[in-house]
Amino acid sequence: MKQLDGALGAGQDAHRTGAAIVVPLRKRRLSGELYERDSKIEVLIAELAVLPHDELIARAGITERSDPGYIPSECLVYFIRASRHDDNEAWFERLYRILMRRVLRSLPKAESLTDGVVRDEVFGRFVELLSADRANHVDKLDYFEVRFDDALKKMRLVVQKKAWLNKKRSQPLEYDEESGDLSPEVEAAAGSHDPFAASDFDDPAFRSRLDAAIEVLPTEQSRIIHMLTQGFPIDSKEPDVMTITKALGRSEKTIRTYRDKAFAALRAAMADGEDR
Repeated sequence: MKQLDGALGAGQDAHRTGAAIVVPLRKRRLSGELYERDSKIEVLIAELAVLPHDELIARAGITERSDPGYIPSECLVYFIRASRHDDNEAWFERLYRILMRRVLRSLPKAESLTDGVVRDEVFGRFVELLSADRANHVDKLDYFEVRFDDALKKMRLVVQKKAWLNKKRSQPLEYDEESGDLSPEVEAAAGSHDPFAASDFDDPAFRSRLDAAIEVLPTEQSRIIHMLTQGFPIDSKEPDVMTITKALGRSEKTIRTYRDKAFAALRAAMADGEDR
């Protein structure tokens, strides 16, 4: 398999299970031992690795866990991560959509404002992890290959605690709910200001204040800012390029609106810091 050859070519060790090579995890426990997948998952990954893509996708679409053909989410995470080595964005997209549907089904319905915040935040965090892993291995994703449901549950609990503590901490800037456009005041404040292009961006004190300001942004805005800092474009005419609009499932206009609101808020926060 091309993706496995790529992983091995990068100098990683691998375990041979059956006819296919399964790349081991990298994250280590406090004891120093590497995380390991369940042996049944390892065997199943090796069996699935030799299937044609269309057949694997058909099985991945099975939602009933009691079905003999059901593929555990741990396996889907493995194949999504491995796809970064074979330069096949179409294959990544097909697996990605299936896994995202599973994640959304696992999250609480937005029956209250807090539930909606938690749902969006957990989903966004998981999307960010997968997006970042496309460029470089992200250790935090390793546990999702060990115990997917438990990893998602722990992420949800962390986000719930944060939501409860910061329920009234920040409010979104005003914008037209029908058009999604920024209010004239916010538009004027945002301007063309980009806090990451500031002349003193390399100053540790400036970076520290900027990081703190990003942390208190509304969820959607901070998520977009983090992805921008990782080098992801908002949109692209190239179908194989992973973009923010694609990762977050929002229109280009919506992403740019949230970006501009975030820039305005960051500019105001940095200006306040300079006056102190």
